[in-house]
Amino acid sequence: MEPPSHGGGRAEARRAAQRGSGGRRRAAPAAGQGGGRRGGPPAKKRFIDYPRAGKDGVGRWLPSWKLVTGLFVAFIGGLMGIAGIAYAMVEVPDEALSARAQNNVYYWSDGSQMVATGGESQRNRQIVPLDQIDKSMQYAVISAENKSFETDSGVDPMGIGRALFNMAKGGQTQGGSTITQQYVKNAVLDDQEQTLSRKFKELFISIKVGTTKSKDEIMAGYLNTAYYGRGAYGIQAASRAYFDKDAVDLNASESALLAAVLKGATYYDPAGVASDNPAKTTKEANTLRATERWSWILDEEVKDGHLGKSERDKYTDLPKTEPPRANSALGGQVGYLVELANSWVTSHSEDTGITQNKLNQGGYRIYTTFKKDRVKELEKSVSKVYNANIDPKKRPKTDKHVQFGGASVNANTGAIEAIYGGTDALKHWTNNADVTGAQVGSTFKPFVLAAAMEHGVRDPKLGANQGDSTRRPVSQMSIFSAKNKLKIKNYDGTIWTDKNGDQWLQSNDGNESYHSDDNYRITLREAMQHSVNSAFVQLGMDVGLDKVKDAAIKAGIQDGPNIFASNNYPSFSLGTSSPSAIRMAGAYATFANEGEQNDPYSVTKVESEKGTLFQHKKKSKFAFPKPVADNVTDVLKNVVDKGTGTSAKIPGRDVAGKTGTTDGNKSAWFVGYTPQVSTAIAMFRFDDNAKNKQREFEKMYGTGNQTSIHGASFPAEIWKDYMTLALKDAPTENFPKPEKIGEVVETVDAPPSPSTKPSESPSESPSKSPSQSPSSEAPPSPSTTESENTCAPLDFNCQHGGDDEGPGGGDDQGGDNQGPGQTSGPPSPSLPGEGDPGGDGDNGDNGWFKP
Repeated sequence: MEPPSHGGGRAEARRAAQRGSGGRRRAAPAAGQGGGRRGGPPAKKRFIDYPRAGKDGVGRWLPSWKLVTGLFVAFIGGLMGIAGIAYAMVEVPDEALSARAQNNVYYWSDGSQMVATGGESQRNRQIVPLDQIDKSMQYAVISAENKSFETDSGVDPMGIGRALFNMAKGGQTQGGSTITQQYVKNAVLDDQEQTLSRKFKELFISIKVGTTKSKDEIMAGYLNTAYYGRGAYGIQAASRAYFDKDAVDLNASESALLAAVLKGATYYDPAGVASDNPAKTTKEANTLRATERWSWILDEEVKDGHLGKSERDKYTDLPKTEPPRANSALGGQVGYLVELANSWVTSHSEDTGITQNKLNQGGYRIYTTFKKDRVKELEKSVSKVYNANIDPKKRPKTDKHVQFGGASVNANTGAIEAIYGGTDALKHWTNNADVTGAQVGSTFKPFVLAAAMEHGVRDPKLGANQGDSTRRPVSQMSIFSAKNKLKIKNYDGTIWTDKNGDQWLQSNDGNESYHSDDNYRITLREAMQHSVNSAFVQLGMDVGLDKVKDAAIKAGIQDGPNIFASNNYPSFSLGTSSPSAIRMAGAYATFANEGEQNDPYSVTKVESEKGTLFQHKKKSKFAFPKPVADNVTDVLKNVVDKGTGTSAKIPGRDVAGKTGTTDGNKSAWFVGYTPQVSTAIAMFRFDDNAKNKQREFEKMYGTGNQTSIHGASFPAEIWKDYMTLALKDAPTENFPKPEKIGEVVETVDAPPSPSTKPSESPSESPSKSPSQSPSSEAPPSPSTTESENTCAPLDFNCQHGGDDEGPGGGDDQGGDNQGPGQTSGPPSPSLPGEGDPGGDGDNGDNGWFKP
């Protein structure tokens, strides 16, 4: 046969290849998988060419410039789409509704009106049109706050960047927010939180406002809603408050000062402002800041062409302002009551839904727990004692700066029925019913007893971590040492020492020991009656000071900053902590209420035009077993019947209570209760208006023409007078009879020779103490009170021993200078710690000696 032709041979070969592969054509290589590589045909590109076709190695994974550009355009387009949707959804705010500041109205517990805040503030809330605001005020805020206001769209990115740059280099700066944004914050947003969501909300609303409202509307809205201090919301109110003229009559100098005040009246009101940092907001400090910013604003106006230089040169001194006008309706005790109610409402915003900013906007009806007659009676009782005994003009060295504080709490509910915050809320800024830094002394001892009765003392044989089941529960009749200068031990019998190896000797009042003929054996009942320091300091060590602190917290003392002293020192049991009168009254109310604790509260209901926003509901906790609370009450009743608190007796009524006096005779307390009401009275000397940061509580030796001040003197006298008036129409109720609990734990060996043993019956009167008259006590020697017994302010590690509270009026001596106190409202000074005056411990200090 003839061989096939060349062309036929190729065709045959193709057919053979097809037959060899199953008769099918081989599929074309996928893009990027061989096509276009090594001489093959180029691969077909996809819409999104990634990984890149026709590329090998790293080249396949490097995106092309087209892909990058496309993704960027898509991203920007997406953002613009989201922004467009957000912009469309934003509603234009109505400042006439959102920025209307109204009065808050406060009511007594019987529903009658106490006060409407604002007083003359109706004019302070007057909205005025722009043509009634002098042009100089408009120019001042533009130069000070937002130079591009007349041209920007409501948000100024360059202004924000410029503010950050100037802030970084430490120069004078405008705020990053435009006037439009500030107007939105003032008139629309209910909070000033610096959160991302709130910033975005502000941004979009500002853009919408900038495009839908005229510049005149925005300027008028801003000036009419901004806060200028002195209770003035809006420029008309501010003009009246600072210059007693209408806004239309302001000149350039006055407008510049008001623009300066917008930066923060607390620091720029030339009159000075009571604040949490009084040293920085004095008249002098504020005037200096205001003058610098006022001058700067005028200079900026000249640069911006808003003020001629010749007119600027006329203003060389800060314009004279009117003195701040106080709302007389908030004078006396009412101002303290309103402050307390406001603080409670905002601190419980999770329940009330009312933030400080919302409260400032007003429109709320706040119903309080305060009883009008009891507030008046407490003020009357304090004034009676003050006027009869305290004479600053006659005895300036001893009677000047004497202050009282008090609080009265319903024992069954925790409702605060009355407080005494000071002489006048318009003159005395600190609310003395709240935290002042005054240590409570021996009024703290009931918490030591409660802890001991609930948990018991530790067994030295069982080690440190002992459960309650391994402890020995104590009774009223447990035996402890009443020896003066008792060497304090750890629960295991070893001698307590501090980090330097120094031991602790605990002094009693007047350096007196009790029952020396019986080896200083004393029952806890009698130790409380005579307020024996040594017994309670050792009891606290045996129970564990952590248990003592826990008992105080369970009773109702808040574990807040600067309230509790360190519980690393034996003197913790003697009241080196500084809770408020309100909290002390509330904690003692827990014992009166048989162990059921209720937090003190001052507001029962809050209403607005929307209806009831908050209704108080009782939230009780069982702090102590009923037998423990009843036994503590029985011991404290004995204190009033036969011990240091006899001056608080109310004929025909059961009264339980405790006296307390602190180191250097710097504070004195009486806290007591009946089954219905618990009341705490504090007395101390402290210059509330002192500018010195290191200001301290002052000693009360000689105050009121007394040798020294004790809890059983003026505080107990006020307590008795007030409670007698407060309960005059209340039914007589008795405390429950306590059941016997615990066991007679004996921590002191009986003497070798026979002696009279303590009575096992709580109703029997313990033996007479060696010191019966407060007048018999002399002040500690100068070496004790002036040297080691005085600690530096804010020294948390400085310690002394106990509290000077002897029977019949003196309070137990020996204290602990422990940590700073702090006021809750303006001003908030840095206060030194206080301890208790006392005996002569070795080293001239009441509690320490070196072995």
